[in-house]
Amino acid sequence: MSGDGDFHIRVMRPDDIALAVEWAASEGWNPGDRDAECFTHVDPQGFFIGELRGEPAATISNVNYDDHFSFLGFYIVRPDLRGRGLGLGIWQAALAHSGNRTVGLDGVVAQQTNYRKCGFVLAYRDIRFGGIVPKPAAPRGVIPINDVPFGVIEADDARIFPAPRGRFLKGWLAAPGHVGRAIIGAGDLKAWGVIRPCRHGFKVGPLVAADRANAETVFAALLAAVGGGEVFLDVPEINRHAVALAEAHGLKPVFETARMYTGSTRPMRMDRLYGVTTFELG
Repeated sequence: MSGDGDFHIRVMRPDDIALAVEWAASEGWNPGDRDAECFTHVDPQGFFIGELRGEPAATISNVNYDDHFSFLGFYIVRPDLRGRGLGLGIWQAALAHSGNRTVGLDGVVAQQTNYRKCGFVLAYRDIRFGGIVPKPAAPRGVIPINDVPFGVIEADDARIFPAPRGRFLKGWLAAPGHVGRAIIGAGDLKAWGVIRPCRHGFKVGPLVAADRANAETVFAALLAAVGGGEVFLDVPEINRHAVALAEAHGLKPVFETARMYTGSTRPMRMDRLYGVTTFELG
């Protein structure tokens, strides 16, 4: 596909996705070390790059999870080319890819007004908490996430995300450097989470739990697994217990986004969501 004049839009190749992650790092979004390869598991046709006279100028993604939901991210125009209308062209191409699906995004504060003009409605704020956390003692009763049948993890993830994402989740759990922990009690999955290395420190996400006590235990197990240090947790503000968990560990707000949707989504158990997986793909 192409735009007018010297600006052309096409689907990304794998190396282009790596470039998009680099640009995200330059924006201060602190992507994970393995994010690029994990993202390709979902919808390879949902990543777009705009080139101006053959040079990368803009990126965006809008991955289709199923027939009803897609998620938009990586909306970046190269800083020296902003204000020239390039962003609108690639934005329109990305939205066209979703068809009639409901589209979700985590919008940066500066763009929220523009997103509203495009039909997005605020659902809640996501707040990134960060800070230095000492290594805790490894709690008892926590098991490696790979010891839990994948179908159990997938079913619980479906309670906190607007669409099934089994392929993405498999890649996320298996990526080198990603560490997962879980709690099983009375035959039920009480809590689970993943921590991954990023450009700076580690991010925990997702973090899913039946209650704060189980979330705290898995959070401690993840920190123990990596030895503590600089850690970030992206918290849905509407889960006050998740906010309290972050604050209890001395983490401070460092960034925020607005989770917005263009339409309705299936019901989600936001009381179980203590940490968002990724702002780029939800």
